[in-house]
Amino acid sequence: MEKLTKKGLDGTQLKTIALALMVLDHIHYFFEFTGCIPTVFNMLGRLSAPLFLFCTVEGFAHTHDRRRYFIRIWAIGTAMAALEFFMIYAKAFRRGDGFYPLNAIFQDLMLLCIVWQGIDWLREKKWVRGVAAIAAVAGWPFVMVAFLSAFPQIQQMPWASTVVAFVITSPLPLWTSITDGSWSFLLGGVLLYALRGRRKVQLTVWALVIFLCDFALTFGMACRQEGFVWTQMFTTYYEWFGVFAALLMLLYNGQRGSGHKQLFYWFYPAHVYLLYGASCLLYNVLR
Repeated sequence: MEKLTKKGLDGTQLKTIALALMVLDHIHYFFEFTGCIPTVFNMLGRLSAPLFLFCTVEGFAHTHDRRRYFIRIWAIGTAMAALEFFMIYAKAFRRGDGFYPLNAIFQDLMLLCIVWQGIDWLREKKWVRGVAAIAAVAGWPFVMVAFLSAFPQIQQMPWASTVVAFVITSPLPLWTSITDGSWSFLLGGVLLYALRGRRKVQLTVWALVIFLCDFALTFGMACRQEGFVWTQMFTTYYEWFGVFAALLMLLYNGQRGSGHKQLFYWFYPAHVYLLYGASCLLYNVLR
């Protein structure tokens, strides 16, 4: 029987668009020091993270094995964060100018998967599980603050403080200190999942919240700076451009798409470190 298709973009096509935009963004991110990479690469790249977030929402909702889905995301995020830990605290593997990559979106997605599962448990009226899952993510930073306040001597013990720093940077990250994304990205992820099934409402609410967080709040702070002009919201403070990803999300036809399943998991860390390595080599040549 011929396979029926729907008009629009399937999951694979959306991820491919997100990958292309991400590569443009990271070319600017890693090679900005050359002064040769146009800022428009970074502007277009603002759409990438929201698209990946949307695709992860759909992937988590439809996967047949949520545990395996979660572990894969957690493992990649933890490995990348472990390397980032050594770059931050040991100052290892840094570029000659001190630059090092801060790419931890998988940690954001890992935390969101826990919250999304909590939302589903609440929908199933499994109140204790649902509240516990959401509270575990939301309350973890406060637990660590209470722990360090109760045992302040830990901060004076090099090995103990290093272990604590590693734990909250890599395997058990705090949502308040993840180096990639922002609290608006996490909030947007919660909204996209909570409002699934009502596409127009889902994307309208998401776009409005992201616009308020990334445009209105940013504008409110930036306009207090001397010399600020409103056009800088389109040339300097353009993080809010990500809201336009909603237009592509609207084209999603609800189908998973075919092939390249593993590519989307491994392309991210592979391209980050390849581009970073290339930028280190180029920096040494140009220095």
